[in-house]
Amino acid sequence: MTATPLAVLDLVPVSSGSTAPQALRNSIDLAQQTERFGYARYWFAEHHLNPGVAGTSPAVVLALTAAATSTIRLGAGAVQLGHRTALATVEEFGLLDALHPGRFDLGLGRSGGKPSGLSRAAHAPLPDSTPIVDGRTPNGLRIPARFDVSTLLKSPRVVLHQRLLRQPNAEPQEYGEQVDDILALLAGTYSADGVEAHVVPGEGADLQVWILGSSGGVSAEVAGANGLRFAANYHVSPATVVEAAEGYRAAFVPSAELDRPHLCVSADVVVAEDEEAARELATGYGLWVRSIRSGEGAIAFPTPDEARAHVWTDEDRALVEDRVETQFVGTPAQVADQLEVLRDATGADEIAVTTITHGHADRVASYRLLAEEWFRRG
Repeated sequence: MTATPLAVLDLVPVSSGSTAPQALRNSIDLAQQTERFGYARYWFAEHHLNPGVAGTSPAVVLALTAAATSTIRLGAGAVQLGHRTALATVEEFGLLDALHPGRFDLGLGRSGGKPSGLSRAAHAPLPDSTPIVDGRTPNGLRIPARFDVSTLLKSPRVVLHQRLLRQPNAEPQEYGEQVDDILALLAGTYSADGVEAHVVPGEGADLQVWILGSSGGVSAEVAGANGLRFAANYHVSPATVVEAAEGYRAAFVPSAELDRPHLCVSADVVVAEDEEAARELATGYGLWVRSIRSGEGAIAFPTPDEARAHVWTDEDRALVEDRVETQFVGTPAQVADQLEVLRDATGADEIAVTTITHGHADRVASYRLLAEEWFRRG
């Protein structure tokens, strides 16, 4: 049996005591290493105003990484359309494809954008949805309680983030329409008021278009309705990953690109030779997630000692509980077992792995150890 493909999702994390330039160099090195380890894709996320995350512009980092690699597919996981136009997005990735044809994935996210009219009323469960009993799927995947993001979205930093990313008084385009425009510009079929628009380079670019989402709502439905590939974020929203997978499949309509749904699911993992070492490497994860969930912005990833020095409150623990308990930490065999459970619970065609440790060598080793075990199983 052929192993389920593995991908890398990289936030370009900055470790405490390090710098953004070093984080960028580390990410390019990790892309080179994971290419050798057999990973199929390497995606860069987009984040802003986070001192501990240097991945602010996927297209720029992708250009640098493409020049340093040769075979691994590269992509955005994801371009955030809430503060961009369809044209700018197609132009950027058209430029990338012009120099490195056939290697790029254009992952589209909805952050900050308007909802789509496609969304099911109140995101009601599908009739044939997987039963979740005592917080687990039938095969044992942990599905925690939903995290309420409303407070985070109202935080002063997030409000400032949206203001700085948009032109004054600008309104984001409705998400489904924006995706339609991107697809039309890529296909060369876009016109408005009787005028055609042709993007050079960009039109006809050999890109795989993906939609990334965290629930079974707008993003999953837009992906399905357009017959596109979809990536569901277990590492961001573990409570809704099954819903996202099922919503996507329910909405899927075959397209010229795909005759059946194609799903990638992400997971946050840390792998080491033994479980104790892996848990030590993962010590800083909870504090790092707390900085994001509190609205402060991602801090530089702490050392285990720095993380242990934090005095935790009950409120802190509640902020991170769902993420910490769904991080896969352990030996190669332990983590591979958990990834198989995730794959089987969601029906994933691919698994995207995101790993952050304070030390770069430990991060590289985690990806290497996982790949060796995963591909050994076949």
